[in-house]
Amino acid sequence: MGEHDVPATGRTENVADPADVRVDAPSADAGGAPVASAGPAVYVAPAWKLTWWRFRKHKLALVCLWVFLLIALVAAAPEFFATHDPNDTAAVRAYIPPQTLRVVHEGRLTWPFAYAIEGRRDQRTLRMVWAADEETRYPLRFFVRGYSYRLFGIIPTDRHLIGFAGASGRDVPHLLGTDRLGRDQWSRLVYGTRISLSIGLVAVALSTVLGIVLGGISGYFGGLVDNVIQRLIELLQALPPIPIWLALSAALPRTWPVERVYFAITVILALLGWTRLAREVRGRFLSLREEDFVTAARLVGASRRRVIFSHMVPSFTSHIIAAVTLAVPLMILNETFLSFLGLGLRPPAISWGVMLQEAQNLQSVVNAPWLLIPGLLVIITVLALNILGDGLRDAADPYNT
Repeated sequence: MGEHDVPATGRTENVADPADVRVDAPSADAGGAPVASAGPAVYVAPAWKLTWWRFRKHKLALVCLWVFLLIALVAAAPEFFATHDPNDTAAVRAYIPPQTLRVVHEGRLTWPFAYAIEGRRDQRTLRMVWAADEETRYPLRFFVRGYSYRLFGIIPTDRHLIGFAGASGRDVPHLLGTDRLGRDQWSRLVYGTRISLSIGLVAVALSTVLGIVLGGISGYFGGLVDNVIQRLIELLQALPPIPIWLALSAALPRTWPVERVYFAITVILALLGWTRLAREVRGRFLSLREEDFVTAARLVGASRRRVIFSHMVPSFTSHIIAAVTLAVPLMILNETFLSFLGLGLRPPAISWGVMLQEAQNLQSVVNAPWLLIPGLLVIITVLALNILGDGLRDAADPYNT
């Protein structure tokens, strides 16, 4: 066997998948010789590919990634997933319980369908009592025609992902029931996903930019600039967040349109959410500005902006990813909290918090527990984003093997 030959022991088959290769050291055989097939896959791979290989090993985070992508897809085109116009009211159809999909009829397995529903007034309590009409079935169909809308605000269409054959208008089954005004909860839930998720993402994007820029300037320059920025951060952190959110949200004029209130809530959340990231970025900059690679960049004539954003910031990308992904669910909870109290978004806007306003009345919750379903979606989204952020942090950490 030659000096540079690799023993034909079949070891190269065990490293065919780059995700199974340690990225901090080459694979080696029993004699310590590196396995040749591991080198091309690992040592020439870009950073994003190494991150993806490590992320794939975190199975729970991978599942949460698909959950988040599904929620984001719904948020991108809620009209396509809705079955009713979310603002269509009908008082006579208030508090209809969820009409579940069934696959068994008369003891036989069939295509998914929903029974029609009929109501009658209880003569004693004067409440509407709803019961399934087992004589009328509405089979589930895909890509059906319904109310007209503009897909992505551009393409006029009336196609919807799901529908029910034979049902039209208000007879279309309500998968998650209706609220006190007879509005379809499923349609309002998918519409609310767009606002609640986008507020979190946009607010975190703004706060991340502010945190990186101001924290980077503070840590890189030091001196008077550092003192001014740090005193500003301390002032903002000293203020109790909940009363400040309540005060600023309550100060919004009640006559403002939905779009302006949405923008204002996003800005408020962003302006109050950048301080922690700025402190963390400053600490990293203080430890990095004397490193050899930063000194070398200065010596070759790199500008300050290039040193900060091309050399220093990428060195702790994993920390930024973790901070951002953990901040998104916090922003979603803040928006939901403010809207639930009536101090954030207000009707006719549709968000998870606005929908949960219907659940403030204990009697409504007892009679219509399905009004709490938006809260369940908030929990699922927050958990998915937290676990996803944990997986991305570990995958992007160059010292994690």
